[in-house]
Order: sequence, then structure tokens, then C-alpha cells
Amino acid sequence: MERIYSMKLSKVYPLLVRKAERKGRTEEEVQELIFWLMGYDADSLKKVLEEDPDYRTFMEEAPAWNPDSEKITGKICGVRIETISDPLMRKIRCLDKLVDELAAGKPMTKILNRS
Repeated sequence: MERIYSMKLSKVYPLLVRKAERKGRTEEEVQELIFWLMGYDADSLKKVLEEDPDYRTFMEEAPAWNPDSEKITGKICGVRIETISDPLMRKIRCLDKLVDELAAGKPMTKILNRS
């Protein structure tokens, strides 16, 4: 886990975007997921991307985690999100899951409507 936590955001962010773009989605849609999940806005995300923190810092210093993130379920990397006990890893996997759903062609409204 420490290897993932210590990765620079400049390594992780492009991977998330590429995963979506390979399936015809856009960087703007990935950003919309980040805004919804973590509370960043365009300016604060741009600033944090320029600062290039490690992934742990990016996650832990997110402005406002969406309480509906607790409703994100399913498997990512063969592990059920709802069974992940480490809070930081669960947050990381939630973002992975949202990007996976986007890349799978799920409409943005369905991804973000977790009620």
C-alpha cells in the first residue's frame, strides 16, 4: 500500500485520464468525478496538479469528501470496495471504481446518482 500512497499525483492522474480516454470519454469527465467525490473545483484541482503531491496527500487533503461515496460498492482489482478496512485505500479504490464505470460507458448521471 505504501507504494501506492507514495506515488506522485503526476503519475496517477494521467493513468486515470488515459483509462477513460481509451474508451472515448474525456479528461473533463474524469475531473467531474473528482469534483463530485473529493470536493475539488477546477481551480483547486489545477493547483494541486501543479504542486504534484503524493497520492496520499492528494486524497487526505481533499476539500470535502462526498458522503455518498459510502454508497460506492462493487469490485475493483478483484476486491470488494465495501470490505476494504483501510480508509485511505477505500478512498483510492472509490475513485478507481468511478473511473472504471465511466470507461465502461455508464452515463455520468448514473455514476454520480448514488442515492
